[in-house]
Amino acid sequence: MSWIPFKIGQPKKQIVSKTVERDFEREYDKLQKLEDQTKKLHKDMKKSTEADTAMSKSAVKISSDLLSNPLCEQDQAFLESMTAVDTAMRRMDAFNHEKVNQIQKTVIDPLKKFSSVFPSLNMAVKRREQALQDYKRLQSKVEKYEEKEKTGPNMVKLHQAREELRPVREDFEAKNKQLLEEMPKFYHSRIDFFQPSFEALIRAQVVYYTEMYKIFGELTDQIDQSGLTDEQRERENEAKLNELRALSIVADD
Repeated sequence: MSWIPFKIGQPKKQIVSKTVERDFEREYDKLQKLEDQTKKLHKDMKKSTEADTAMSKSAVKISSDLLSNPLCEQDQAFLESMTAVDTAMRRMDAFNHEKVNQIQKTVIDPLKKFSSVFPSLNMAVKRREQALQDYKRLQSKVEKYEEKEKTGPNMVKLHQAREELRPVREDFEAKNKQLLEEMPKFYHSRIDFFQPSFEALIRAQVVYYTEMYKIFGELTDQIDQSGLTDEQRERENEAKLNELRALSIVADD
């Protein structure tokens, strides 16, 4: 989140060089974009796992409904096929549950933890900006007394203004130095932080889809005894549908 500088009288002396301010803005802009990207990725990963869970649960519900179909009571072959489908869907659901839990622990939770750092960073930037405004205000005050006639009272006020400026200047310089050093380090740390998470995500997906290949391969062997192609099955289904359409109870008036 960008900060909005306060409107104050600008001192004649340049407090921060344009190069330093440009470097600061560049590094902070990179971190702001990183914050937005991290939040978006966290949200998208949550949506993805929620969709996976919903899909898996729906598949189990469908297979359970098919298994309770009255046909299963009358046709042993159909009962065996639906039992095989139901078993496969429940195995799929179990592996999906493991995958989702793994992604939650290794990807989603780390994304959330990484995002939790940004509020502190943004607050540090705001404190630096406030220190800069205090520095400018007091520098302007010093300059004002430096331009006045060098009378006793004015010299006292100038000395007081300089004494007031010194700790404020040191405070700003410390905050500015710390942020300029640490913002690039934090930005580059994202690689070491996220690489294990993304590797874990890939491993979880590989394990899941390897198991799915086995499960559905076994299911195909169990229920696809005739070995028909998709085109042959489509023609067979169409022929059976035509037989149904020929019945008088479904014939068009």
